[in-house]
Amino acid sequence: LVAGSAALLVGLGLGLQNFFSDFFSGIILFIDSSTKVDDIIEVNGMVCKVQKINLRTTTVLTRDDRFIILPNTDLTRNKIINWTHSDITSRFDITVGVDYNSDPAMVISVMERVMRDTKQVKTFPKAFVRLNNYAESSLIFTMYFWSDEVFRVENIKSDMRIQLFYALKAANIGIPFPQRVVHIRDQSR
Repeated sequence: LVAGSAALLVGLGLGLQNFFSDFFSGIILFIDSSTKVDDIIEVNGMVCKVQKINLRTTTVLTRDDRFIILPNTDLTRNKIINWTHSDITSRFDITVGVDYNSDPAMVISVMERVMRDTKQVKTFPKAFVRLNNYAESSLIFTMYFWSDEVFRVENIKSDMRIQLFYALKAANIGIPFPQRVVHIRDQSR
């Protein structure tokens, strides 16, 4: 009876430890205000919008429109990125590789025009393009821009990639794809 009750109390203690850990983490979230309702956060590799903060749990909405209930200890113990902590505007980027025969000035001009034509891209700070690397089969350019649409930015980036595809095609700038050369040996010898 004593051994059974000891095991029961140990199990109860471990369960209460998690409960009180989540509870005190909730109190810390309320006092600290590092994470608030409507903040866009990245925790455990997923970007989500904080919907509700309770004493023990926090309800978030993912970009896939799924509601997830997180224990508050996930927000106080793990590293989180708060995309909207001090300012709603955040920087994003889109990378594309173009053919080595392309004129870099023309590529930059086309990419800048796509960013200017996208209404969700902020005019300040000014968006810019950078030639980042010489890859195996392409010149790697990256568009850097700022937007207030932090939560649904992947939709905006998709639209920009489509517009960029057509703009590069209209300017006769090719987007190469990796190619491999295969040599086949004559096995009859």
